[in-house]
Amino acid sequence: MFAGIEEVDWASMEHAYGPADDVPRLLRGLASDDPAEREAALDGMYGAVHHQGDVYACTLACIPFLFELVVDPDVRDRGGVVELLTSIGGFDLDEDDEAEIDEDEIEGAANYAMAAAAVTAGAEVFVGLISDEDPGVRLAAPLALATLHRHPVRVLALLRERLPVEPDEEVRLALVEAAGQVALRHRPLAERVGQWLGRLAARADSPGLRLAALAQLARCSPDGLPGDVVPVVAGLLREMRAAPGGEAGAGPDGADGPAAGPERTAGNTRAAGAEPSDTAPSDTAPSDTLTAGPAGTGPLNPTTTDTTDSDTGAVDSATATAGALDAEPGVPRAEQTATPTLLGHLRALFAEENAGNATPWAAALLRTLHVGLDDRVADRTALLADQLRSPDRHQRIDAVRMSGGLIRAWRGSYEELVALVGEQVAAPEPRLADAASHVLEGLFSLAAPAADALADRLAADPGSWVKTWAAGPPGLGSTVKALARLGDPRVLPALAAALELPRVPHDVGAAVVHLGEAARPLAGALRHRLAEVALDEEAYDRASPLLAGLAGLRAGEAAPEVLRVLRGAPEYRGEWLRTAALRALGSFGPAAREAVPELRALLRSPVAAARTEAAEALWAVSGDAETVLPVLSEGLRADQAHDRRTAAAALGALGPRAEAVAPRLRALLAAGEPWLRVDAAIALWRVTGRSGEATEALLADWERSRHVRVRVAECLAGTGPVPAGSAAAHVLRSELASVRRHNAMDGGHGSHDIHEDEKLLALCRTALRGPGKGTTK
Repeated sequence: MFAGIEEVDWASMEHAYGPADDVPRLLRGLASDDPAEREAALDGMYGAVHHQGDVYACTLACIPFLFELVVDPDVRDRGGVVELLTSIGGFDLDEDDEAEIDEDEIEGAANYAMAAAAVTAGAEVFVGLISDEDPGVRLAAPLALATLHRHPVRVLALLRERLPVEPDEEVRLALVEAAGQVALRHRPLAERVGQWLGRLAARADSPGLRLAALAQLARCSPDGLPGDVVPVVAGLLREMRAAPGGEAGAGPDGADGPAAGPERTAGNTRAAGAEPSDTAPSDTAPSDTLTAGPAGTGPLNPTTTDTTDSDTGAVDSATATAGALDAEPGVPRAEQTATPTLLGHLRALFAEENAGNATPWAAALLRTLHVGLDDRVADRTALLADQLRSPDRHQRIDAVRMSGGLIRAWRGSYEELVALVGEQVAAPEPRLADAASHVLEGLFSLAAPAADALADRLAADPGSWVKTWAAGPPGLGSTVKALARLGDPRVLPALAAALELPRVPHDVGAAVVHLGEAARPLAGALRHRLAEVALDEEAYDRASPLLAGLAGLRAGEAAPEVLRVLRGAPEYRGEWLRTAALRALGSFGPAAREAVPELRALLRSPVAAARTEAAEALWAVSGDAETVLPVLSEGLRADQAHDRRTAAAALGALGPRAEAVAPRLRALLAAGEPWLRVDAAIALWRVTGRSGEATEALLADWERSRHVRVRVAECLAGTGPVPAGSAAAHVLRSELASVRRHNAMDGGHGSHDIHEDEKLLALCRTALRGPGKGTTK
């Protein structure tokens, strides 16, 4: 094995962390008899040689040696190597990608193409691996075939032939998933695959296999789904709970109960992949084939399922990676040797997460199903509601997480679903209660149906009010943030207690802002703590949450404390601290009149940002347009786009008093930065009182960037109603008609996504109907 490995000039190549001269050691480690050494080697391959999916010259040089490993039956954990090869060779570069490649990316794109060609050229070896003795290899081989083999019709035939005789449940699921992958990659085969999946979904004896078939149908041929997909899936989940090893006896509190359901034996059950006699012979199992084989080596790998964070909730990192870890044949995953690697750590997390879960792969299947259901929000909501009523705590945890993903990506009616998520915060299972609180934290106003449940948990568990870490400032717990974001005054005792801690949580100010006037009783404590802040290198971290809270309350009585901070800001992060203090003073308005001399002095600062921010605050406090107008006008010429934006927004606040700067604002409508164009257009509208050219510019940027839509809608709502037949009305109504949230992203999300989108919807309705009028749908 490894003939010629020393002839490769590894030292001339590089990987993610420098010279690649350590790659031969990693390759030999993959063939080691020591499980810990094998795992460390695989960890190193993913961490350096194939770092975050990258393909280097050394990655290409590894491919022949990786193929040697996967065909040698004496090598253990070959399933992990198969998955590594699949990842290296499975990158698709379509025409759109090719058109977007710039000069700096040409070499990387060429490496991806060469890797795909090299692994595809050797993909015939995966054919033999589909019936390998090692279940971990059989688990990885189907996706490798679906992704890399050049003859998809042959691959489909192999998958169908293997299904009735495959004894391992999770490998059967992988075979079905691979068929769906073939259909996605080769669309002319989608109808054929869909028909086969439809038969499996209707007739396979294993509920897990039927669920897998439905998930792949949703993914590659959604028209083939049954019209009553929600009750069908709910029934399958009930069957899975009732099977031996399931949690049919688990009550609402998540406690385990005895398993129920008949024993499956060779005498009473056909193979899980078998179909009735009217199907093709290759799909029919011999009568003596066992249904249930040995325990699978790991969960169906979620990284091969077409799921995204925004649609289905984040796949836990432990789950996502543990699917790539092959167990020792016959050795349960939890009993494997612990290794000090990332993969070993994730395996341990996965084992802890799924302790007592007979079907850890079910969550991945349900995520796939949800992605396939796409904009069928009502069906997805009903399915999740059913899962949240399950006696199986694992199903409820998965449903809570997926509920967050659904609401984050799609608009809909979620009152019942949110109430059910709220019920989980009282669960004695900490992971379930914490997951529910975390989801509710991100819902803002949509969490209202769970407000009482949140308040009950808050009162019952003061220990969860503040979270602390080994490093960095403490933060508020999810329950506290969720209630604060609802504006619920029942959170005040928790915030008052947080303000008494030696280190104030970093997000107290944001909580106060959301509570608004309901947080007025906290103003005194905020002032007191601000007065205690030492003006040293930690001043910004300690003062910024207090300044934000006082600004949110417009607590003008705190002007002396804020002025102390402004005058004594240290050099380290002093600019940030000055900005926070000026914002607070500006929010106080005339109540901060004692700050006027200080603000006037800052107008002479050598720092452009300081001059602009001081002028903005001075206008809010004194209304002295004559003094601030020249400073803000000059701010439109600042080097930094952020400073020009600040100046434009402040000039807009001056209204007609700033009409003299209209030409400069008009010139900024052609700026390269979209946020600057939007702020300039809004300011131009406000200083001239004419909407024409500003509206045209705003609507153009609305189409160019979804990120500016809330800002544009704020302007339109503030001057509405827009004319019924106008371009603005058309844009607003189109936004309201969309089911997809404007800021939904594939592969990630922000903590305020739902709040921002709901705010956009409310602003669109206000802009159409005009302030103070009835609701517009």
